[in-house]
Amino acid sequence: MARIGQLAAPDQRGPAMTDHKLVFHYAPRSRASTLRILLDELGANYELKVHNAKAGDLQSPEYLKINPLGKVPALQDGETLITESIAIALHVADLYPEAGLTPGLTDPRRGAYLRWMLFYAASFEPAVVNKAFDTDIPRQIAPYCTYDAVMKTLAAQLEKAPHILGDQISAADIFWGSALRWTLMFDLVPDWPVFTEYAERITARPSFQRVLENEAVLDAEQEAAANPARIDAAS
Repeated sequence: MARIGQLAAPDQRGPAMTDHKLVFHYAPRSRASTLRILLDELGANYELKVHNAKAGDLQSPEYLKINPLGKVPALQDGETLITESIAIALHVADLYPEAGLTPGLTDPRRGAYLRWMLFYAASFEPAVVNKAFDTDIPRQIAPYCTYDAVMKTLAAQLEKAPHILGDQISAADIFWGSALRWTLMFDLVPDWPVFTEYAERITARPSFQRVLENEAVLDAEQEAAANPARIDAAS
């Protein structure tokens, strides 16, 4: 199902900042949600392809040609196909520099920006997933050292300023705000004030509210489409 990616009226978002033809593959309540919020923050013009994971859309032959892993998000930029959340985030944030969510190549904050974007994918998420499944990986071979070390490292950074890079929000904050919202909800990270206050501050942004409200509607529609008998029984 194709939808226009913009949730706000065009006159509220300003002119398009790129001529790239973006097609974003998305399913509600997935890792793609964070990317959709980021695209909203950027004011990006894109085509939204909504897939119903509950109905098996992501395992269809058509979608597996896009991403053989059967996962979202995926982004088509003209002839270029990009998978992996962080790769997509870095790409689209660089396409819209006017949004101010990415430090430029010569900006002294660029290195820290890349560090914290990749820390999410390479250290935080593996540590949290292993904790969720009570998997104990020896420190010597774990890519993230230890779960406690990851939590303390992130907390130390967030204690320095309102945002990951200081006073100004960046694409990294969209990821970390979303990540902490989910992991706090499922008790996968400590409920330290530095985490809870940061998550509340970032997810209070209008972009989060717009996308999450729309996502709840889509999720209900998809549940009804995938499990009509269950919906009828509950009626």
